[in-house]
Amino acid sequence: MAARWIERVTGSLEQKKEYRQYKARIEALPEPYNTVAKALERYFMYYGGVTDGETALKMFGDFADLWERAAADGTPVRAIVGDDPVEFAETFAQAYTGRQWIDKERARLTKAIEDAERGEQG
Repeated sequence: MAARWIERVTGSLEQKKEYRQYKARIEALPEPYNTVAKALERYFMYYGGVTDGETALKMFGDFADLWERAAADGTPVRAIVGDDPVEFAETFAQAYTGRQWIDKERARLTKAIEDAERGEQG
């Protein structure tokens, strides 16, 4: 019972546990995979903006899988990210649907334009 109350205040304890496991997986990667994964993760935090915890955990789990496999196989970093790491990061993040921070502002902008048009016509 107390756990439910705490989760209402702080969010899912299970999701926090999964996120800590993900972070440990990234931290355990050998170089240069560790540095590249951390750089991409930072970019995801700014670009992706996924607000749904379940979607974010799925994305980060898949991301860790990718880098663990690359490290195990000795795949060069550039073979993963290509010539344009930004394009790679954005394409990867877009593959995970879910609510994003910007969705609220997109809806607000659309509504403001529609309200303004109605005000001009009426």
